[in-house]
Amino acid sequence: MSAPSAAAVLDAQATIRDWQENVYRDLHAHPELGHQENRTAGLVAGELRDLGFEVHEHVGTTGVVGVLTHGDGPVVLMRADMDALPVSEATGLPYASTARATDGDGKDVPVMHACGHDVHVACLLGAARLLASSRPAWSGTFVALFQPAEELADGARRMVDGGLASLIPTPDVALAQHVLAYPAGTVGTHAGPFLSLAESVRITVHGRGSHGSMPHLSVDPAVLAAMIVVRLQTVVAREMTPGEFAILTVGRIAVGTKSNIIDDHAVLELNLRAYSDAARARMRTAIERIVRGECAASGSPKEPEFETYDRYPLTDNDPAVTARVAQAFRAHFGQAAGDFGRQTASEDFTDIPTALDVPYTYWALGGIDAQVYEAAAARGTVSEDIPGNHSPRFAPVIQPTLETGTAAVVVAALAWLGT
Repeated sequence: MSAPSAAAVLDAQATIRDWQENVYRDLHAHPELGHQENRTAGLVAGELRDLGFEVHEHVGTTGVVGVLTHGDGPVVLMRADMDALPVSEATGLPYASTARATDGDGKDVPVMHACGHDVHVACLLGAARLLASSRPAWSGTFVALFQPAEELADGARRMVDGGLASLIPTPDVALAQHVLAYPAGTVGTHAGPFLSLAESVRITVHGRGSHGSMPHLSVDPAVLAAMIVVRLQTVVAREMTPGEFAILTVGRIAVGTKSNIIDDHAVLELNLRAYSDAARARMRTAIERIVRGECAASGSPKEPEFETYDRYPLTDNDPAVTARVAQAFRAHFGQAAGDFGRQTASEDFTDIPTALDVPYTYWALGGIDAQVYEAAAARGTVSEDIPGNHSPRFAPVIQPTLETGTAAVVVAALAWLGT
């Protein structure tokens, strides 16, 4: 990327500031759950169409893709996710969400952009507007992809299955970013594994029901589940190589309906995170061995059942692509660009470049007021004072978050499209 091309595009950034902030506030106030992003998708499609993009709607479910070509050159794909979470907002913002929706289980739930996807959409729309109005500064094709249902782990795959490859020219590179609890105005890249792979496992163990006063006639699944939870704590501590990243969380236990009834089964739901499939496989082997062993020790009358769901791929940033973006970021952002290191969260974005067989990189964008963050860091209370993603209090500051996130998209894209 040449500096003049980035400067030529970003010179107009001040002119879109008010429009972009209003778009962001509107998105934040009207969040939608995965595969229900109809209002958001309609807003996105309308904006792209007005800018001269070739627009494809309902890709997968509610996915939107815009293609803008100006001359010959590389094809750059940039993704933003659109969905929100079933969280009741507690930010106190004047544009806070009061939305409710019916989730996949038919429950009425509150909805909030508690993960910052509204930032991603606003930034990509802003970058699209800047690139569309500054075409002499670049050459090639810019693909703006707005993905549904990242939080459900299947939005990217459903766009691929919905014919994405036939709607766009094959990208030379795919890009994505995510706002995180770092100081606003900063961006961070990292080559290699950046976001962990993840999967959730639902385990059903069987007992023999009885009256609470007659435990000798039962095989108590509550006790069985408790023993399993305790033994599972040894998987990471005693079976994984020291220094190897692995997380095993028991997030849910469901057993019983009444204090004097011993149920006939229990359900445990586990979440696994790792930076390699080999580590994930070792955890799964250990989990199944422990569960089967505890069931045998308790005299369980049936074999346990294992169901895998919500699988996220590893985000493994291509070293050459990441180096190219990192160099462009350093040239534009100076000391505000750095390496944020590996993150423990997970994403399904990589299903898209993997299916298209193109290299990719994914970077982090700071969204917390820098003075607030620095004060908390000085006190050593960042984890207590700074709400993270998925918190009901997660509220990225509008600026400089939008300005930085929009510039990051433009600068990264122009690392390939710059003339």
